[in-house]
Amino acid sequence: MALTEEEQRTRRQAVPAIMPKTPYLQGLGIVFERYEPDDVTIRLPFRADLTNDGTFYHGGVVAALLDTAGAAAAWSNHDFDKGARASTISLSIQYVGACKQSDLLCHARTVRRGKELTFTEIAATDADGVPVAHAIQTYRIV
Repeated sequence: MALTEEEQRTRRQAVPAIMPKTPYLQGLGIVFERYEPDDVTIRLPFRADLTNDGTFYHGGVVAALLDTAGAAAAWSNHDFDKGARASTISLSIQYVGACKQSDLLCHARTVRRGKELTFTEIAATDADGVPVAHAIQTYRIV
């Protein structure tokens, strides 16, 4: 039986409350800044324990935030009648700068939705808007 539009909307809107409570993401401490259909921004408040040297975020932390923002964009306008099991299929990252003792922001937008695959683009910046990384993600929900 197909979900009503209200049931779809309720499930989509639950995502920004559920994702930060998953064990790994809770450990990072992400915060949703914006959550609109196909347009998501998340923030990671600066923490020295997530850096290489107390100053610059570790690249793996940046990658985790890029991946999470892309996934959130994929869920933000997902048709739950198609399923709710998901995984990242591909994540390609270009690091273009560093996030120095600053919050890290990731803005993701959905580029295209297919039958099972959703394609997203994600930009990471520091709190001043200085570019840190750019990513392209393929996310699968079945």
